[in-house]
Amino acid sequence: MKFKEIVLTLTIIFGSLIGYSQESQIIDQVVALVGEKIILQSDVEGRVAQLQAQNGSLSDNARCEIIENLLTEKLLVNQAKLDSVEVTTAQIDAELDRRLRYFVAQFGSKEAFEEFYKKSTLQFKEELRPNIRDLLLAQRMQAEITQNTTITPKEVKEFFNDIPVDSLPYFNAEVVLAQVVRYAEINEEVKQMSKEKLIGIKDRISNGEDFATLAILYSEDPGSAKKGGELGFIGRGQLVKEFEAVAFKLKPDEVSGIIETQFGYHVIKMIERRGNEVNVRHILITPKVSQRDLNLAKNKLDSVHNLIKMDSISFEDAAELYSDHKNSKNNNGLIQNRQDGSTKIPTDQLDPTLAFVIDTLKIGKISAPLFYQSEDGKQGYRIVKFVEKTDPHVANLENDYPKIKTAALTQKQNKTVAKWFKSKTSTTYIKVKESFLEECPFLQTIVTPTLTTQTEESN
Repeated sequence: MKFKEIVLTLTIIFGSLIGYSQESQIIDQVVALVGEKIILQSDVEGRVAQLQAQNGSLSDNARCEIIENLLTEKLLVNQAKLDSVEVTTAQIDAELDRRLRYFVAQFGSKEAFEEFYKKSTLQFKEELRPNIRDLLLAQRMQAEITQNTTITPKEVKEFFNDIPVDSLPYFNAEVVLAQVVRYAEINEEVKQMSKEKLIGIKDRISNGEDFATLAILYSEDPGSAKKGGELGFIGRGQLVKEFEAVAFKLKPDEVSGIIETQFGYHVIKMIERRGNEVNVRHILITPKVSQRDLNLAKNKLDSVHNLIKMDSISFEDAAELYSDHKNSKNNNGLIQNRQDGSTKIPTDQLDPTLAFVIDTLKIGKISAPLFYQSEDGKQGYRIVKFVEKTDPHVANLENDYPKIKTAALTQKQNKTVAKWFKSKTSTTYIKVKESFLEECPFLQTIVTPTLTTQTEESN
């Protein structure tokens, strides 16, 4: 398999879930069944559109590979359900927020994003929630299947040597950057106002008003507010500890006091408990960062910036002592490439604001404090050091070992998943639309042969 074709089975870009709907007007239909999970025509066409947007063209067997990947994903989700694998509302919300922030950034603003798609970001999140839930379930199931799959340096070298010279990828310019981050700390006055707001809501509940209605009106948890604050059944270890400690002690219909977690202030109402699972409603009020808080964070970072400029402290020591960013502070402040875990970041993947700043810096120099928002929504400022730049080049083991290792491991993991998939197809109900079976003959070996497909009967 060529290097450029090595991808994780479950690497789904947010655009594949939303981009196709913008221009497609096809009448949707079920084209495959895997256990209780369905695959729609729009699922297939969305992946096709995404692949065309990325590569400009499709290989002869691209559609068949897409269908096979979708079947694998649905089988993983189906198995996750059988194995009682769960993901929490908080995990789903975090993933939705992360992906949405990325795409909003590409449009420049939330307003431009919403104008283009003619929907609010909240509508997008609610529409995509089931897709993201399935994606996370499949990822967890795949992680369990491949947890013992490892790769040796010898296997990495063999993988690279097997790639035809004319198929080696050409990497764009890459940069190595370091950062010192200071997040804004929400002041006590704002916290107290949020807490008092929730106390007022709790008093209304105590006076007989409906908890679910008040959750819809006031809760700032976008994932549960529209459902009256209901989270659904969640097991131990899937909630933040402060929330969980109270939730599991409540009796049916009992309402908690005010609870503080990293997300803000909550009040909880028990719906039902089943052994080590609870189903509760909650109302969340989240204190907001004020401009004053942001200014204080910027002033603190200005002081650090001046110390570095005067050579009173090295950038690396400043990151360790003063940075609030957990992943980089103990690594000399180096920013990690989320794709392969290395510290080399392709210039075309940089945040536009950061890319502009880097354009004005020389290697070894540091920026002025820049506004920064983390993936989990924290706001503050950061200073960035331009550490190194790599010119565009053809892939080689010396410069690109982390990327090649990731690709080699991914190929090996995909083989593990493919082997698992084959073992499960004999015990799982799988049906595929006849036209796809004709287009991709190998699919005939995995469908359930003794049952008539419901999709063909309905068409």
